This record gives sequence, structure tokens and C-alpha cells, in this order.
Amino acid sequence: MTGDPSFSVVIPVFNEAETIDELVGRSISACEDTGLCFEIILVDDGSTDESADKIDDAAEKHPGRVVGIFLNRNYGQHPAVIAGFEHSRGDFVITMDADLQNPPEEIPRLVDTIRKGYDVVGSIRTDRQDSLFRRVASSVINRKFRKWTGIMMHDYGCMMRAYSRPVVDAMVKYASRGVFVPILANSFSKKHTEIPVAHNARAKGRSKYSIIKLAMLYINLLIGMTTIPVPMIGIMGVISSLLIIGFGLSLMLVSLYSNTPQPFAWLSMPAAILMITAGMLSLAVCLLGQYATRLSETAPLYFVHRVTGTSNMDRKTP
Repeated sequence: MTGDPSFSVVIPVFNEAETIDELVGRSISACEDTGLCFEIILVDDGSTDESADKIDDAAEKHPGRVVGIFLNRNYGQHPAVIAGFEHSRGDFVITMDADLQNPPEEIPRLVDTIRKGYDVVGSIRTDRQDSLFRRVASSVINRKFRKWTGIMMHDYGCMMRAYSRPVVDAMVKYASRGVFVPILANSFSKKHTEIPVAHNARAKGRSKYSIIKLAMLYINLLIGMTTIPVPMIGIMGVISSLLIIGFGLSLMLVSLYSNTPQPFAWLSMPAAILMITAGMLSLAVCLLGQYATRLSETAPLYFVHRVTGTSNMDRKTP
């Protein structure tokens, strides 16, 4: 099959040299099962192993089917996905991880579903093969996302999803620092659904998300996707002020009406409140500083060092 692809598969890659050959083979086979023209876009997100060489080999071995996009350094999973979106040419785009925990064999089901007229097709991992910590953290974050977005999708952490071309073009246009693709997509989606997908244990390598990186992801999402911390800081400030005023008045009343003066016993509580307030003020300054930094950032979301397997002139322009 030749011509412009009917759909694109975008896969961010970071140090996944051990899985790329199998990933490409299984993905091509799954895409062929759809009977449509396709392209597979592998976005190397500044890998330090042999991933870039593996992507070059795949693009050379499968011309017109495998595209390699190479970023100059590591920007993160979601900026890498946006880079893939920008170079995609399909009428809709499927995303998935490179570690094969998302089975490529689920691609035809996503294709069939998105072609029914949906803007976004999410997925729910069944029988998850992650650690207990990852499952618990994912459950907490998913509940928060549903509350923030008002969209009742159940598994925002699964990258195996499908997006219509208008949604993809909008994401490319409006993506900013701290982007999280599934939530950003919901900003432009009118009709969405979810399907269950299989989930495999990681066969090779190890997860790129440590506890620290997961915590940083949550903080970045909190700052990048919502302004909830700002009114929360104001509420905490008002509560702290009322507590301090209350304890100050209590101290004054005790000093005026107590038969036994206790000048120092009551100082411990106000001192504790003042220390708590100082801590909250430090947190407030930190969070507001993060917001100010985001507003003033001029660095690009990503920089494409080179592309192999296609020409920039061939891609659709948003």
C-alpha cells in the first residue's frame, strides 16, 4: 500500500534499545491487520543507549512505514509525543509506549473505535502488571484528574490512546511546558470513549519513572494543568491569620482576667502557629514562583535534531 497514511502511530522512545526490534515488528504486523495505509513514528527522546541506531535501522529497513524523529536531548515523554504529532500525516493518530507493556496487537481495536467518529479513544489497562506502588499512585492521580477535568476517563496514565486529526492539530498548536497529552486532548474533545486493553509485564529494561519522577510529574501536572494551588494558598493564609488573631486575643484575655499571671505558658502555641504559617508562606512562595517561571519560560517545548524516513515537506500542516 502506498500514498498518504490513513493513520499514524507515535511512540516516544527513551533508552529502549532492547525492545525496538520487537516493537517495530509487532507494530507493523498489527497495523497491516487494519488493511489501511499507516506510518509508525519513533521519537527518540535523547536516548543514551543504542536506541537511535535501532530507529535508523528500522527506518532504513521499512521505508515509508517507519519514521525516526531525533530530539537533541531528553525533554520528557509528553513533549516527545507532541513532536511526533507535529510530523504525523494520518487522519488520526495512535500513541503507545515503547516498552511493550502496551501490546501493539491492540492497535486494530483502537483504529476501529476512532473511526466511529470519536475525537479521543482512551484505554483502561486490565490485569495491570505494575507494582503495588504504581497501581496505588495511578489510582490517586486518576481520581484527581477526573475531578480537575470533569471528564470521567478512568486511566489517564495509559498512553495507548487514539486521537482524531483536529484534536492532534490543536494539541500541537497549544502545547506548552508541563504538557500532559491525555488531559490536553480532553480540552478539545467533544466525543470520547474508552476501551479495555491488555497490559503486559515489562520483559526487558526497567521503568523510567522512579518515585521521585512520579512525584515531580504530579507536581508539574498540578501546576501546569490547574490553578487549584493558588486559591488554596489564599485559604490557608486566611485560616492562619484567624488562628493567630484568636490566640493573640486569648493571650490578652488571660493576661487581663487570670488571677495567676502565666506570661510564658501561652507563648508556645502562638509560636507554633507562627512557625506553621512561615512554612506555608515558604510553600506559597515556591508554588507561585513555579507559576511565574512557567509564564516567563521562552525555551522551546522540544527541538528536533533530525528526521529520517520521511521529509518535513510531506507532513500535514496544522
